[in-house]
Amino acid sequence: MNLTRIKGIILRHLFLFKHSWERVSDSFYWPAMDIVLWGLTSLYIQKSQNQVSGLVMVFLTGLIFWQVVWRGQYELTVNLLEELWNQNMVNVFCSPLKLSEWVTGMIGLGFIKMLGSLIFAIVLTLILYTVNLFSFGWLLIPFLILLLMSGWWVGLLVSGAIVRFGRQIQTLAWAGVFILAPFSAIYYPVSALPFWAQIIARMTPISYIFEGMRKVVQSGKIPIFEFLFSFILNLVYLVISVIVFRQAFAKSKELGLSRLDD
Repeated sequence: MNLTRIKGIILRHLFLFKHSWERVSDSFYWPAMDIVLWGLTSLYIQKSQNQVSGLVMVFLTGLIFWQVVWRGQYELTVNLLEELWNQNMVNVFCSPLKLSEWVTGMIGLGFIKMLGSLIFAIVLTLILYTVNLFSFGWLLIPFLILLLMSGWWVGLLVSGAIVRFGRQIQTLAWAGVFILAPFSAIYYPVSALPFWAQIIARMTPISYIFEGMRKVVQSGKIPIFEFLFSFILNLVYLVISVIVFRQAFAKSKELGLSRLDD
């Protein structure tokens, strides 16, 4: 057994880290997200031992409705990557298809798939845990719309980055929205975060959505402040993301879309 050759194999794959964000995210990003997210959740549980029955509803609601944000972002970014993987980007935009039409189509596809996944998840939760989220009726619908808006603007920003810089940053298609997860109050209130993280959370529309949804679960009423403030933030970020995406696409066309297929 030659140790030099073994060393060569190890070094070969270590050198790939310099050119592959996927390997970096697999090794550091996802473990860090798990530690931060579930560490904060554990602290919240520890402080709320007298409310354990209510926490089950909070966690399941957070788990299910986070999929709405993720699906909104995922469909935009991964379907864009499908075109790149299939070396089809030039073919798509050589046709009469407009950029706005492509984006609208991807948003529509994401909405259909999200709706199917959401209904499945709610039914599965009812069967496995006897927790009926259908009991809230239309109260959660406005927040679902806001969650979709959040997924769209994150998806447009990530798609803009991929269109501009190519597949070397394609890991953002999976990791992008999870950057916001620790600050989104999915499983715990914003007050459970450290002060510096609370500042970031207050600038994140998703945190107001999950805070508001918990109030719906607890009181059966829609909290107007959380709803309106999240809507305003989402609208601002959505406008910014559209501008960024259009500019990134225009710059990429100037440099040549064919380079993205390489």
